[in-house]
Amino acid sequence: MNRLPVLLDADPLAPFPPAGRALREPNGLLAVGGDLSVPRLLNAYRHGIFPWYSAGQPILWWSPDPRVLFSTAPGGVHLSRRFRRSLRDSDWVVRADHRFGEVIDACATLPRSGQDGTWITADMRRAYGELHRLGHAHSIEVMQGEQLVGGLYGVAVGRMFFGESMFSANTGGSKVALAALARRLGEWDWPWLDAQVANPHLLRMGAVTRPRDDFLRIVATAAAGPGRPGPWREAFGALQARALAGPV
Repeated sequence: MNRLPVLLDADPLAPFPPAGRALREPNGLLAVGGDLSVPRLLNAYRHGIFPWYSAGQPILWWSPDPRVLFSTAPGGVHLSRRFRRSLRDSDWVVRADHRFGEVIDACATLPRSGQDGTWITADMRRAYGELHRLGHAHSIEVMQGEQLVGGLYGVAVGRMFFGESMFSANTGGSKVALAALARRLGEWDWPWLDAQVANPHLLRMGAVTRPRDDFLRIVATAAAGPGRPGPWREAFGALQARALAGPV
């Protein structure tokens, strides 16, 4: 930690260090400290930076290289032929911003293979809850009747969506949430969806990697564009999961 710039709580609008100064190991670690206030979080995302730390650690800020993205063009999120076939008879419906608290709680608490504990601490939940209250953070919810079967949440700045975490309570719930979000963003002419760091699951679903410098140029352009501040309930509407099946 001695090599890292330390952010002070007193000035949430203070600039972050340039992302190019982030460590190579661990990949992308840029700064430590500060707070999770709304101005600081929005400033971070606007510059391709996000917080990620565990309980008991100071706040750690990251900008990894390369960065992982999904295109919102048709086919940018890949659903297997078998899975799309299963969606043809699905009664799932995808909505936005109806159950933000439940989505972030599920992302924090549902067990994940190979993962012990969570980085979505109580402080993180409160901070993103405030972002949501102010219309900057959004949840995508996959519903079967009144049952939440999957979802994701993230932050929108301008015309850029930064995905934070997703979950499945029923098999495929997170896939449907991601595909539905990409469809809506594409319809709104938001070209990219940030997925932060690569893993085999995201790559199988069509995620692509970009050098950090390229990613930062994408963010600078998209974040400066007109966004959709405020709740997305009406703008997102209700998307039937079977509409994602396409030709199989």
